[in-house]
Amino acid sequence: MQRMDPQALSLLQSVFGYASFRGQQQDIVEHLGEGGDALVLMPTGGGKSLCYQIPALLRQGTGIVVSPLIALMQDQVDALREAGVSAAYLNSSLSGDAQREVERQLLAGELNLLYVAPERLLTGRFLAQLERTEVALFAIDEAHCVSQWGHDFRPEYRELAILHQRFPEVPRIALTATADPRTREEIVERLALQRARQFVASFDRPNIGYRVGLRHNAKRQLGEFLLGHQDESGIVYCLSRRKVDDTAAWLAESGIEALPYHAGLDAATRARNQQRFLREDGVVMVATVAFGMGIDKPDVRFVVHLDLPRSIEGYYQETGRAGRDGLPAEAWMIYGLSDVVTMSQMIAQSESADERKRVERQKLESLLAYAETTGCRRERLLGAFGERYAAPCGYCDNCIAPPKTWDATVPAQKALSAVYRTGQRFGSGHVIDVLRGQETDRVLSLDHHRVSTFGIGAEMDEKQWRSVFRQLLAAGLLEADAEGYGTLRLTAASRAVLRGDSSVELREDARPERASRRRDSQLITGGSLGIEAYEQPMWDELRALRTRLARQHGVPPYVVFHDATLLAMLRALPSNEEEMASISGVGEAKLKRYGRDFLAVINAPA
Repeated sequence: MQRMDPQALSLLQSVFGYASFRGQQQDIVEHLGEGGDALVLMPTGGGKSLCYQIPALLRQGTGIVVSPLIALMQDQVDALREAGVSAAYLNSSLSGDAQREVERQLLAGELNLLYVAPERLLTGRFLAQLERTEVALFAIDEAHCVSQWGHDFRPEYRELAILHQRFPEVPRIALTATADPRTREEIVERLALQRARQFVASFDRPNIGYRVGLRHNAKRQLGEFLLGHQDESGIVYCLSRRKVDDTAAWLAESGIEALPYHAGLDAATRARNQQRFLREDGVVMVATVAFGMGIDKPDVRFVVHLDLPRSIEGYYQETGRAGRDGLPAEAWMIYGLSDVVTMSQMIAQSESADERKRVERQKLESLLAYAETTGCRRERLLGAFGERYAAPCGYCDNCIAPPKTWDATVPAQKALSAVYRTGQRFGSGHVIDVLRGQETDRVLSLDHHRVSTFGIGAEMDEKQWRSVFRQLLAAGLLEADAEGYGTLRLTAASRAVLRGDSSVELREDARPERASRRRDSQLITGGSLGIEAYEQPMWDELRALRTRLARQHGVPPYVVFHDATLLAMLRALPSNEEEMASISGVGEAKLKRYGRDFLAVINAPA
């Protein structure tokens, strides 16, 4: 098959409205179009979908896309249809008659793309239908679901190697935005992609500003953060269902359009809340991690974590739901020492095999090291995925307002000694009482007022000691023995510190004479799109028009046009359809369907 640059580029421009390919997209499109298998690792918002959508349009037959979530299928099919592509999905949300009609279209060769869940694809009936169909390619989206080490493991994904056995001549592409080296190896093994060409893009999301802080009053901190993101869509992640409900109710009472989402809600409520989040502007979803995978909403301007996530992989996946359109977005997290203990307990008390628990502990330790780093957060985050970031990013909180450190060797020795002298059988709260010389009932009943470390840390208050213990856990000088009650134990690395052979540098928030925090005004406000006051009225009108049209067509607003496309209109102020056609994201079908309406708003008399 000859190289297809002109035809692929023509489709990119006429169907999707983009002037050129980004990064490795063109190489992937060519490789897959020529019949090669591929494994694509590309960050969320990097344009993975185009890597199989364009080859499906170029090749004979129907492209079969394996997708894990109904919501993701519906969103992508809506967007393709708006762009003039013949696409459909086949899942349990359809009536029997609707499913039979889609199957008829498939067998008749009327579809360019068909989205199916892995459970549906693996049925004997559907595989038999595929054998009677000309298949252009198989695309396996969210391929990290194949990995038992991953955070979204789906056992059905492991059976997808059958595609290679039953359809050896059909090219396959597996795609994911989240895969550390271990997960990548497992994708290759489980999907029989040993001969596939691997395309590994940078994991960096340069438009996301990363911020991490200590949790001291979560609601007040969240309220202050949201002041910089008024009328913007965002996600707030909490660890427990109860905290989700409480936070969503509090935000709603504060006048913010906030909705809860977790597995404890009935299916109808979850579906209704998810639809509102997808189809309305300015909605904040407060959720557990049950929400998010496959949510194809490009204009999420912030992702908040009010608790420490379970792993660095999960954190990257969740924060990656912000700023898929490439515009500025923010990932903001607050956490405390209790989060470390809680997550360690969850891992230890799970029914997983010992090897999996060990891997999960390593992933948690990697996340904790990211949270406590005094260096560039982007460097630390990308390093967890085997990518070296050459220099500080200049956009995270540590780059904008570098944290000060201090020589905390002596307090660290005191803390480690107190853990040892109390028998390595207690949590941080009790050990801190001993260090501060607090004669509590428990301290007295255990005779811990008689140990040599009693009162040797009286110069520091409880908050400062908690910071010390949190950072010692992050540095691997202590570990939480989560098998029981989250008690603290020394590690092999503790010995060098206790002997004085190794020094300890900590963030200054624990320093006795300097417990002040950095002012939020010094930090980034990544949610702003940079819209000037004089532009605001037209921006509001463009968004309102988009919402009206979306409701008329029964699709989410971003399926009409992304924020990035509206912003380009606001800046370019096209006066006719020819100028409108030159704006990124305006393809032929959308120009014909929506062009006049948007031009009317842009060119209305002042």
